[in-house]
Amino acid sequence: MMAPEEKHFKSSEVVRDFVIGMSDGLTVPFALAAGLSGAVESTSIVITAGLAEIAAGSIAMGLGGYLAGRTEIEHYDTEEQREYEEIEKLHEVEIRETKEIFAEYGIDEDLQEKIARQMAKNPKKWVDFMMRFELGLERPDRNRARQSAVVISLSYVIGGLIPLSAYFFTTTSSQGLIYSSIITLCCLILFGLIKSKLTGQPLFKGALRVAFVGALAAGAAFLIARLIA
Repeated sequence: MMAPEEKHFKSSEVVRDFVIGMSDGLTVPFALAAGLSGAVESTSIVITAGLAEIAAGSIAMGLGGYLAGRTEIEHYDTEEQREYEEIEKLHEVEIRETKEIFAEYGIDEDLQEKIARQMAKNPKKWVDFMMRFELGLERPDRNRARQSAVVISLSYVIGGLIPLSAYFFTTTSSQGLIYSSIITLCCLILFGLIKSKLTGQPLFKGALRVAFVGALAAGAAFLIARLIA
């Protein structure tokens, strides 16, 4: 009889990037369109400004994701090089630190010594162990930065076009705002449900939270534009 297969969600980083891009894409252009709708009646102005914001926002968000990914890689490389130097120059200190890690798991002192000395025979494996259990760092994917930039940028564009789409089919910005609000809030709720399902959070609470943030941002932008106009 085969043992049941464990099921774990393994695409958390991609989902995180998608959530970042999509949530901002749905919220920021929606808020911008709502604000402009409170000041102008021309849908062409709203569309032009919205497209410009989506282009700029997707580039900025993608670049931010890329730089964050590169920073993670560079930080890991720096700490890894330092760890190699420490196991060479501060060998016994690193042995003691390795034993302390095992002690936290209830391993007796004799076994700590044996395991630590055995690990020290393989510097690469030893450094990998110390990076993970002493510093709490996982080796980052070298393609992570580019992947993050692409996922965030594309999801931002997709999210941004949703609230803007209503203005392509209406004659006035006020009409566009009504339809845009309905479409966007429905998408925010759906997006909140999907995000909550993927991340294991309560579905109803997650959906309401995402929808509330989007509605609050759009409402604030609309009111400010109304007061200034």
